[in-house]
Amino acid sequence: MAFKKTIVLLWLSVAAATLGAGLAAAQSSADSTGFPPLDQWKAAVLAGDATALKSFYSTDPPAEIEAKATTGGADSDINFWLGLKARSMKLQIVRLKQRPGAGSVIFKAEVQTGNGSMMNITDAQGWRQQGEQWRIVGAERTDSPLLAQPSDMKKDLYPANADARAEIKEAEEKAAAEHKRVLLVFGANWCYDCHVLDAAFHRPDFASAIAGYEVVHIDIGDDGKKNNDIAKEFQTPLDKGVPVLAVLESNGKVVVSQQNGEFEDARSLTPEALLEFLNKWKPEIR
Repeated sequence: MAFKKTIVLLWLSVAAATLGAGLAAAQSSADSTGFPPLDQWKAAVLAGDATALKSFYSTDPPAEIEAKATTGGADSDINFWLGLKARSMKLQIVRLKQRPGAGSVIFKAEVQTGNGSMMNITDAQGWRQQGEQWRIVGAERTDSPLLAQPSDMKKDLYPANADARAEIKEAEEKAAAEHKRVLLVFGANWCYDCHVLDAAFHRPDFASAIAGYEVVHIDIGDDGKKNNDIAKEFQTPLDKGVPVLAVLESNGKVVVSQQNGEFEDARSLTPEALLEFLNKWKPEIR
């Protein structure tokens, strides 16, 4: 199932691929991300070394890069990073997962560009060890995001022991008493965009809109199949990615359900797009 860009790749050896010419040495221990291939990739970006940078992208299979709602190849990503002419780059690791031969990392980058301006970027990279070289097989890059990008994914949005049906029933009862609607948010703790969406819901300027709802987080589990019966019941397909939302009346009747993964790339959405949805479907003031 094509769930949201969890690029699950893991890596085995710290002694991964040398790039020569001291790329690894360009990184001090204080700047290390904990994933040597990423440190070396960063060094190539800062050095403006096109040849070195290109060697970090898989050609078999070809690396797939998603940015600005379009998918391209390695050259699009290489040209983007080199085009910044970065003077400095500070990486903050949001999540790093590793296992033999592959790794996945989500990071936030603060880049001082060649013209002296600062640019914020969120990137999710999937890495695979190919022989002696670590290479990027896929990435999802968000340039200058307009919504806050969480620095970690520690918040337990979707408790494993939650009884989804009981929580929906409770939310419906509260919604009936307070003249609200119920907002179901299908997702999982591993989904970065679910954390972005939740952070947006807590923005002060969202308070009026979100006040019209009782929000229930529905866990789809590690395999994306948990509570699938509930998703079907409320006409909410999960195969286009998560988070995915459904709005219910207090009696459980579906008002609207997202059908095409409209928020699965929440990290790149605008506040206006989210507010438009919430305001459109919140109950009328009585």
